[in-house]
Amino acid sequence: MLATATSGVGFGNWSLDPPLVLCADLAVLYWLGSRRTVTPQRKRHAQRWRDTAFYGALIVLVLALSSPLDALSEQLFWAHMLQHVLVMLVAAPLLVLSRPWIRLWRSLPLAARRWLGRGLSHGRRTAPLRTLSAFVARPGASLALFSIVLLGWHLPSMFDATLSSGVMHGLEHALFFSTAVLFFKQVIPSPPLHLSLAAPQRVIYAIAAMIVSWVLAVVLALSPHALYAHYAHEASRPGGISALADQQLAAGIMWVPGSITFLIVVFVYVHRWLAPTEPGSTRSPRLASEH
Repeated sequence: MLATATSGVGFGNWSLDPPLVLCADLAVLYWLGSRRTVTPQRKRHAQRWRDTAFYGALIVLVLALSSPLDALSEQLFWAHMLQHVLVMLVAAPLLVLSRPWIRLWRSLPLAARRWLGRGLSHGRRTAPLRTLSAFVARPGASLALFSIVLLGWHLPSMFDATLSSGVMHGLEHALFFSTAVLFFKQVIPSPPLHLSLAAPQRVIYAIAAMIVSWVLAVVLALSPHALYAHYAHEASRPGGISALADQQLAAGIMWVPGSITFLIVVFVYVHRWLAPTEPGSTRSPRLASEH
């Protein structure tokens, strides 16, 4: 069924929309910042993996937002849901895992960095921005924003609005990605960003977010009718599936593939939390989990 649905989508459906341009710009900035950053020999192997994670995050964003999948999402809800999973639960954690912040910062000229640094850290006009940043960086606020954005944009009125407005659609994806980055930086070490949760708390945190995604999946799967007018009123769909079957398939994508990242986080920290410390080690379980 999936093969039939995607058979009519070809390479001509790739687009040069803002997501592709933005990803290309970020790739160039990261490359420039890497050239200006000296990596000690002992850390170069780990840095190569982080570079791979960063470029992998950009590739996933391009595949989700600029590839034929984007065109297919206009006709099939499950393709649209796959976009959301790729943006929130693959690209965002990969970006946090890559720890790109120092390299992206060093891509800017020194004078620009000094001017921005002074303005952002001490400027009067940026005081509200610092207050907002401190608030959204808290674990509770990050989880709440992640949950509200995920559930709120899947309300029928909001979701249908994104399918009739390019601006709304872009805003939806931007909020999905940004709130997911805020969420995952609470559970994935990404210096110089601060981690305030201990390993057991990160497990609970990830499980809480996974339950939120399950709530959405259950509502979609058990609804007796198609919830979104855009898809319900489609005269025909690639693959010949009904609107309800399309919605149930979308629910399955959110439920199963959408849980994988959360489960990886949970398994990693449960393992590190329960694993015995090495003989002679003085690190606490919490510190061990942050490396």
